Amino acid sequence: MLRIAVPNKGSLSEPAAEMLREAGYRQRRDSRELVLPDPDNDVEFFFLRPRDIAVYVGAGTVDVGITGRDLLLDSESAAVEHLPLGFARSTFRFATTAGAMTDIAQIEGQRVATSYPVLVRRSLAERGVTPSAVVRLDGAVETAIRLGVADVIADVVETGSTLRAAGLEIFGEPLLRSEAVLARRADVAAPAGLEVLTRRLQGVLTARQYVLMDYDVPLSLVDAAVAVTPGLESPTVSPLHNRDWAAVRAMVRRDETNRVMDQLYDLGARAILVTSIHACRL
Repeated sequence: MLRIAVPNKGSLSEPAAEMLREAGYRQRRDSRELVLPDPDNDVEFFFLRPRDIAVYVGAGTVDVGITGRDLLLDSESAAVEHLPLGFARSTFRFATTAGAMTDIAQIEGQRVATSYPVLVRRSLAERGVTPSAVVRLDGAVETAIRLGVADVIADVVETGSTLRAAGLEIFGEPLLRSEAVLARRADVAAPAGLEVLTRRLQGVLTARQYVLMDYDVPLSLVDAAVAVTPGLESPTVSPLHNRDWAAVRAMVRRDETNRVMDQLYDLGARAILVTSIHACRL
């Protein structure tokens, strides 16, 4: 039975549960449940603190887990990224008092406050920068400079509004672009069931990114229309009762739907319909 660690709270929790639901796995009915067997799918879920998941995966206590890339890299565990999951995207940035710094090299000899000390030390070392101290703080770090604990902070940034409200300004290139990932242990063979889980999650990602588009088009314009909607491998082209027309079905990226529909209509296609994909296997 595949043992899967899932975030029990925080910004990763609900999106992770929703993705697993779309992948066909059982859901817990009570948020206080810490263990959830799913014998129909031959898996068992363990609901853990997001920061602890990489540690459990690296130790082999669980086989795989859903956590943030930032938390994974900060864990110093034997776990590695297996599959990016496309949600909870953010950037990891440095910030300080507005106008005080413009380049990461200026952090040399300064104090840095962060909840991700391992990640920060590694990133600065890769850039040849040595801070005087990396101060670990659990929770919000925005007040660390005002309270005299640090000269610079490093934190996950989504919109930057919280930092601006604290009178801080982002500077330098991002240390990391993070998102939710499926993590596994690097130094052992893939556990039984991981291939099925991976395929299911990839199916959810594809279903979220693509739609099915159907339309009718004159036979003389099929090649031009297919060039607009090439699909993943090749579109389906079927004859209609009116032999001068054909029906075409293809997968189209969801974020390009309206642009593609406009192109097809201008080309001469009609009866253009879009359908969401519930699940798929490619």
